[in-house]
Amino acid sequence: MAEHRYKAVVIDLFDTLVTWNPEGLPLMQFRGREIRSTTPLLYSTLETALGKDFDREKFSEAHASVYSDIFSERARADALEITCLERFARTLKILNVDESIAAPLAEDLRRIHMARVREVTKAPPARIDAMKKIANSHRLGLISNFDDSETGHQIMRDTGIRELFTSVIISADTGYRKPNPLIFKKLLDAMRLEPADILFVGDTPLDDVLGSKGVGMHSAWIRTRNRELPDKIPAPDIIIQDLAELPAALGL
Repeated sequence: MAEHRYKAVVIDLFDTLVTWNPEGLPLMQFRGREIRSTTPLLYSTLETALGKDFDREKFSEAHASVYSDIFSERARADALEITCLERFARTLKILNVDESIAAPLAEDLRRIHMARVREVTKAPPARIDAMKKIANSHRLGLISNFDDSETGHQIMRDTGIRELFTSVIISADTGYRKPNPLIFKKLLDAMRLEPADILFVGDTPLDDVLGSKGVGMHSAWIRTRNRELPDKIPAPDIIIQDLAELPAALGL
């Protein structure tokens, strides 16, 4: 049981407060296997915009290539964010889509993709109840690595407890992601707290545990599937299996 030494509890969003269900995405064949993806939802819009020039396989390959590049860019030491809109813009550029239609088309693809992501993302009631309980004695904040600002904030409103949070920071708003210390410092400035005043809660060892510890915060790790903490990740102050367990861990 933790001592009551924290002024605020700051949490991660995906796989901490909310979960998303990939089974809610359409099935498609890609590179010889069946996968869940929003890509089939985009075909109609692409076919309308590009006509006979549109090729589904070429689009899927270009999009996969861009996503792989972005994944590598995000993994660099500076942990910069590349938005969903930029991902679609890069994909259309590879396909040599005329600049006069590329920008509005990329926005249409972003909107369609993110609408389904939002649709399949929910916050379990036990986690909502836990945050309501914690809010009685602690200030609340949130930092999320998520590549679309509008949808990230919509998902937070969908939980029904957005008003409990002093500050909500989505990486798409800042241009950098956890574990970049700048995103944690942005929250510290917004909440006007010292790092030692905060318990940061998340499921990802690198982004959440190392990131928060690196700026002097305390850390609670959501350990699922009996995972072991990787080497060079500092020990978290609290280990739980689900956010719903946090009030008890805080002695509430």
